[in-house]
Amino acid sequence: MASNNPALEPDLDRPEPGLEFAQFGAGCFWEVELSFQRAVGVVRTEVGYSQGHVPDPNYKLVCSGTTNHVEVVRVQYDPQACPYTNLLSLFWSRHDPTTLNRQGGDVGAQYRSGIYYYNEDQARLARESLEAKQLELQDKKIVTEILPAKRFYRAEEYHQQYLEKGGGRGSKQSAEKGCADPIRCYG
Repeated sequence: MASNNPALEPDLDRPEPGLEFAQFGAGCFWEVELSFQRAVGVVRTEVGYSQGHVPDPNYKLVCSGTTNHVEVVRVQYDPQACPYTNLLSLFWSRHDPTTLNRQGGDVGAQYRSGIYYYNEDQARLARESLEAKQLELQDKKIVTEILPAKRFYRAEEYHQQYLEKGGGRGSKQSAEKGCADPIRCYG
């Protein structure tokens, strides 16, 4: 049965020709976005909300815990310069995939760990990477969900490239490709 709820539909946006989309949830999207901005082969990042059941959500609504949205980073990348496996490695390195609905002090379903795929190759590679990471972590159970990418709702403009623009403290952080400076996340 078809849904009349656009939030439950697949993400039908299209990347630029020759590029692909990837979508990840790994806690607060500010720090995760800056990590992906620095990755060679990543052409564009956007933060937003996905996987929920309410069309056109905003930050306040998502934080209420009533929409089931995840704070995600949608990455547009050149697969010739940055294989999807590189993005997966970066994803696993940037958060704790064993904590359910939380990263550090951020608690709620919007901070859950997730890989949201756009095609079957991404799905297969995501599952393989999860299996490899689970072997590495041994007795700690990974709770990362791997699901098809649902409609992407771009977050409010002030969230976009938040840490690069200086965040709440006005201290800009480099988004230069290959930058290895520590990422400081602050509101």
